[in-house]
Amino acid sequence: MKSRKQDESQVGSRDSRRLRYFVGMMTNRSVPTDVVLPHLFYTNVADAIAWLTKVFGFSEHYRYGQPGNVDGAQMRFGKAYFMLARTRDGRATPTQLGQGTQYLTLFVEDVDSHYQRVKAGGAKITEELNETMYGERQFVAADLDGHSWLFSKHVKDVDPTEWGATVAGR
Repeated sequence: MKSRKQDESQVGSRDSRRLRYFVGMMTNRSVPTDVVLPHLFYTNVADAIAWLTKVFGFSEHYRYGQPGNVDGAQMRFGKAYFMLARTRDGRATPTQLGQGTQYLTLFVEDVDSHYQRVKAGGAKITEELNETMYGERQFVAADLDGHSWLFSKHVKDVDPTEWGATVAGR
């Protein structure tokens, strides 16, 4: 039987072992690994699922918890996934905190129609539909617990230096 030290010397450097680990990583249909998967807190997850589906057009992937008491869920919009979880000690909504905590940006093909849908659904529009200097057509809406969602569409390809950004490595 080979010792662990002998096996490691045959594999090579630590970095090559890491690379082999990630290349051969198991997939898990419950947790996408090639994206940022934000976790958002809601006072009532079942209400949030219904509202986000109706107003923003999100789709529920799964939910968990006891019947009648949803603890959490995974939602998606296009290729973007995100988790919803019930508030508890140490976990609050932006409304409970009295301030925003982040913007979540989602890209839509028809941002004008999506804006009309969201507005008609009763969401609070916090930034009207507009075209930015960096080439996006976008708007921001707050959901039922105060999370800010920025919906955007690329309308121009703009080099970041054209609007004043400094690109690393240039």
